[in-house]
Amino acid sequence: MIRYTTFLYAAMLATTSPVCAQEKPKVQNMQDWPVPETVSPEGRAATALLATQKMPDPLPPIEDIRKFADMIQARLGEQLEKRYGIRIEASTIAGVPVRIFYPQGVTSLGKGPVLINLHGGGFAVDSGSLTESIPIAARSGIPVVSVLYRLTPEHPYPAALDDALAVYQAIEKDRGATRIGVYGTSAGAGLSGQLVAKLTSMGKPMPAALGYFSGNADASVKGDSEYWTQGPGFDWVSVYAGKTPLTDPILSPIHGDVSRFPPTLLVTSTRDFLLSSTSIFARALTDKGVDARLVVFDGLPHAFWAYMDIPESGQANELMARFFKNRLEVAGEK
Repeated sequence: MIRYTTFLYAAMLATTSPVCAQEKPKVQNMQDWPVPETVSPEGRAATALLATQKMPDPLPPIEDIRKFADMIQARLGEQLEKRYGIRIEASTIAGVPVRIFYPQGVTSLGKGPVLINLHGGGFAVDSGSLTESIPIAARSGIPVVSVLYRLTPEHPYPAALDDALAVYQAIEKDRGATRIGVYGTSAGAGLSGQLVAKLTSMGKPMPAALGYFSGNADASVKGDSEYWTQGPGFDWVSVYAGKTPLTDPILSPIHGDVSRFPPTLLVTSTRDFLLSSTSIFARALTDKGVDARLVVFDGLPHAFWAYMDIPESGQANELMARFFKNRLEVAGEK
């Protein structure tokens, strides 16, 4: 990938990731610490360079941030499309715009397994519909439907959830829940948890697997990691939540019944400001008997797998893809 583009993208991603609606904490600037030798040389260089990127102050208008995010997604997406040989189709499902990613050898969604991606971007921009979907589709061999859900501030909660639910239900009609996996990164992880919580409240069958990649299942509190690593520069969650209480059990699934959640893979990293939130949710799932697996990468920043061209990104994407492939194959045998 183009190196300067990668780090501009990373800076944009950081400014559009979700945080909780509380006073901004004093941060101990972990980005200034030396990157440990447990990280690959490429990862150390990427993380060190990212630490030099300064947040815009003030932030640009949301329209400009979206244009920038779209440009970066298009650039990185083109490179990933060529690398993996993926076919991308723009479409609509249940009236919601989507991107469909077909791995080699797959020509249609048919009635087989499907993954649903809910992209990151602080609920306000699309910072991952391409970069989160192409590697997973290629490595798993399963087509991915990325939902281009409505964004804040124009469309606060539950607009994005309504879009995700509409697409999920339309896909489920053709194959059943056990042939579906749901995942997202950052805000998309939060939205994926909200979708499963909504299905739980409706008494619907669970998808075969949930990928919860660096997210927050409790919008009402901050975790410890937000006090020692750099987070976003704006409170997107309160904008997204609108008038909904931050402890609402759908908006913040940890406040509801998570005992019916499907097998869940949670991925984060030690320099991720949502490390605490992700690990707390993993513990909550485990406490309720859910088959939950938490994987923490060392020394790398928030959602690194979606924008850093380093060995650890390949390892993370392979881990995610293998999880979905194994879970959907097992579910299909039942």
